Formats: sequence, structure tokens, C-alpha cells
Amino acid sequence: MSTRHTHTPLLFGSLAGYQRAWLRPDIIAGLTVWAVLVPEALAYATIAGVPPVVGLYAAVPALVLYAAAGSSRHLVVGPMSATAALSAALIAPFAGGDDSRFVALSVGLAVVTGLVGLLAGFVRLGFIASFISEPVLKGFIVGLALTIIIGQVPKLLGVEKGEGNFFVQAAAVVRELGSADGLTVFVGLLSLALVLAVKRWLPLVPGSLLVVLLGITAVALFGLDDRGIDIVGHIDAGLPSVGLPEGMRAEDYLDLIGPAIGVLLIGFAEGLGAAKTYAAKAGYTVNANRELTGLGAANLGSGLCSGMVVNGSLSKTAVNGGAGAKTQVSGLTVAVLTVLTLLFLTGLFEKLPEATLAAVVIAAVVELVDFASLAALYRVWTKRLGSIYGVAARADFAAAIAAMFGVLLFDTLPGLIIGIAVSMLLLLYRVSKPHVAELAKSGSRWVDIASHPELHPSDGVIVVRVEAGLFFANADHVRDRIDDLVTDSTSMIILDAETSPFIDVSGAQMLEQLRDSLARKNIVFRVARDVGQFGDVLAGTPGGGVKLDVYQSVAEAMADRNDRRSS
Repeated sequence: MSTRHTHTPLLFGSLAGYQRAWLRPDIIAGLTVWAVLVPEALAYATIAGVPPVVGLYAAVPALVLYAAAGSSRHLVVGPMSATAALSAALIAPFAGGDDSRFVALSVGLAVVTGLVGLLAGFVRLGFIASFISEPVLKGFIVGLALTIIIGQVPKLLGVEKGEGNFFVQAAAVVRELGSADGLTVFVGLLSLALVLAVKRWLPLVPGSLLVVLLGITAVALFGLDDRGIDIVGHIDAGLPSVGLPEGMRAEDYLDLIGPAIGVLLIGFAEGLGAAKTYAAKAGYTVNANRELTGLGAANLGSGLCSGMVVNGSLSKTAVNGGAGAKTQVSGLTVAVLTVLTLLFLTGLFEKLPEATLAAVVIAAVVELVDFASLAALYRVWTKRLGSIYGVAARADFAAAIAAMFGVLLFDTLPGLIIGIAVSMLLLLYRVSKPHVAELAKSGSRWVDIASHPELHPSDGVIVVRVEAGLFFANADHVRDRIDDLVTDSTSMIILDAETSPFIDVSGAQMLEQLRDSLARKNIVFRVARDVGQFGDVLAGTPGGGVKLDVYQSVAEAMADRNDRRSS
């Protein structure tokens, strides 16, 4: 009997096995995201230093091409604050104060970012995501969510926004509280309370869309814009031109490769974090290589349609997931609605209060400020664990906190790099000091005495297990730890090598030196259950190989000791 295997399609993989029952929630989610994306895209384009409509130009191809090439069912790709700000900072030195060149270079950056992303996905560089651990990603997301929230608070209160990191912006908000506009505060806080209330007690109602429509209606009916409420304002109508940006030279594209890598790293980290978060909630997995390809295709499409750099949006993905999206049909719905907006509906969003928009963004992001997860990491750290587990717990918590405060203090890209760097440094520390367990017999198993204090080692025999490979970085630590276990009554040490999947020349020579030093104390050293290439390295070590007594099991090594005693 043959077995049929199903394969995820290369294009529009998130739509595989689509069910008719998903259409309604997907369309509602699309409507909700569209109501947030349009004004946000206009705002983020302004942050990037390009005309507001460029944000809408970017959104349409990004949504369609990510849906075609990406692996997440929920991720919404479009203009985002982090990459918009990074784009502006990176382009400014090349533009030389020329506004038209600034726009052309910004569009060109999207093109180059897209090509770099496609190349990275093609050569399967998604493994880079493996170096961004879950704690780092969690800390990064918390820091980014807090940064997004504090960036929206001034619009919520009708005060001037401060420039700088999270803490500088927070201080600016506190200083400006006395000048907050009462009507703006009322509209903003009422919008926020309504969104949160609908999400809490009426989860089937698209609260964000409802609040946006109510805000637009209130401005139209009561003339709130004439009474001091800031609104989105004029939006140019029409579709973009398609092709490479005018005025760009070949050397310009080459100059943008470095900046494009930075933009891609930020976009990949934020998008992957959002994609993983909602994939975990919905019970599926995302493919890092497909995410790179999807992000590359989205940026290339954006650049060829006169758009700016794009990435997976944490806030809009939260809106999408919260509104009940099932697949990328929601993203395609947003793309269609955005085209209609460019053609016919730009006037609708001109009356949207900025305070209402800020409330929708804050409500979407606030659930991603997951202090509970950070607290859980801290609690694991403070538990009394064995050395290797304690180091691991400390590393996870420290990496998460480093990533969070890196984002809050130094911005998105430095924060991510700091988190990864701390994680890698602590990983190196961890592997250089592996847990060396002293074992005792419990039934048919050998278990760690540290976890079973009621057990005791065999008389005169110390059985140890190194919970890592044996190599140059940890060889001295392992030897010192075994030496520390030796007592006056010790006659034999057995290394259970089952949990040491590999060994290098330095590790092999360390074992030989350990055997010789123990022999001078009349202590026998043996190895049990060598696995993987352990034995091959011992035999192939320069100088004729390392000659150790190796047995198939701990029991066999101990039995041989007893046999020799009886003989």
C-alpha cells in the first residue's frame, strides 16, 4: 500500500487546504487591517522622509508577494516604523539634501533589500534565525512593542513627540502632559478603551475597524478637526508608476548593499518574531528560508512600484490575528482594498483622527508586552538548579533583558545585535563549563546525584557524565571537575561518554593526561559507552592515538574491576 505525501506549494503555501468557513474571518480581518494599514502607511512614509502616498504604493505589492512566497498565515507585510526610520537615517548621507534624490534612493533601497533577501532565501541563510534565540526574540519583541507604544502616546494625548530612545521619548511625554489637548485626550482614551473593551467582551466584533469608522464619523459630524483634533489629512489618489526609480546609477545600487543588509536583518527579525508568535498560537510552523524569500519578494515588488522598504509588521499582525485571520487571504483582501483606496477612497481616511489611529495601534501591540514571559525566565534563573541548568537559565534571562534594553536604549538594530551578542557570549561561557554529573545507580539507570541526593556513589568508584562534547574550550574544566571529585578512598573513575557526542584532539589528549595523573594516585580510569566519532578521534589522535580502556557499559567497566580483584 502506497502512502501519499502532501507538499506545501511553492507559491501561496498558506492557502493550501483552504476551507470555505475561513473566508468570512479572513475578510473581516482584512477589513480591520486595511483600516489600520492605510493611515499607518502614510505616517511611516513620512518617517522615512518620502511623500505619504509612497507608503500605500509599498503596501500593495508587499502584501501580494509575501502571500505568494512567505510561510506565515498571519504576518502582515508593509511599511513599518523601525525600517522606515532606519531607511531615513541610511539614505540621508547619500542624498546630499536633494529631496528628489532622497526619494529615488529610498525606493532603490527597497529594490536592493529585495534582491538581497531573495538571494539569502535562495542560498538558505534562514539558519541565521537559529542564532536569534527565543529569549532574545522575546526581549526584542517586548522592547519593540514598548517603543511602538511610546511613539503613539503623543498622538493619543495631542502633545509634541520627543526624539530619541524610549526613555527620552517617555520623559518628553511626561514634560508635555501639562500641554495635552483635552479633546484629543478624550477622543484618544475613549478610542483605546473602546477597542480594548470590544476585544475583551465582544471578541467576534472587529473592534479596531469599528473604532476607526466611529472616529471618522465623529470628525465628519462634529467638525472635530476644526476644534483642534489632528487628522491624517490629504492623500494623493492614483496608482504608482512601475519600474526602477529614475536617476539611480549602478554605483548607487552597489552603495546601498550594506544599508540593505541592515534593513533586511531588522525586517527579518521583527517579521520572524511576529510570524512565530502567531504561528505558535494557531499551531503551525514557519519556515525561516521562506520568510527571507517572502520578505525579499515583498521589498523588490515595493521598490518596483515606487514604494519604500517593508517588513513584517508586529502591530498589524497583532491586529490581523486579533481580528480572527486564518490565512493570507486577509492580506490579499488588504491589498485589494488598498488599491481601491488609492483609486477612490483616499478622502475617507483624510478625516481619521490621529488619536484614534494611535489607540488602535496601542491596543494591537499591548498584548505583545509579555512581561510574564520575562518573569518566568527570571524565576527559572532564581531556582536552585545544577550548574549547567543554572548557567542556561541565567543566559536566557540575560539575553532577553539585553535585547529588550538594547532596543529601548539604542534603537532596533543595535538592540537586536546586542541581544544576539550577549546570547552568543553566554553560549560560549556555557559550553566552556558543561555540567559534569556524578552518577549513582538507581534501579537499572545511572542518575545524577545532584538531582537524587538520597543516592550515594558506589564504594571507591566514581562514575561521571559530561553533558556536552569534549573539546578544547571545556577540556580543562572537565579535568578540574573530575579531579575535585577524587577522595582518599577513590580507586576507579569511569567516564560515561554516552552524553558526549563528539570529542576533538584537545579533549582526547586531556583524557590521556587525566588517566596518567590518576594512575600516579593508583586510581584506574576507564571510559564507558563511547558514541559517535568518540572512538575514532581517540584512535586518530597524533602520536599513535590515545590508548584508553573503553567498555560497552558502566556495568562492564565495574565488572572488569571486580574480576581483576578476584583474580
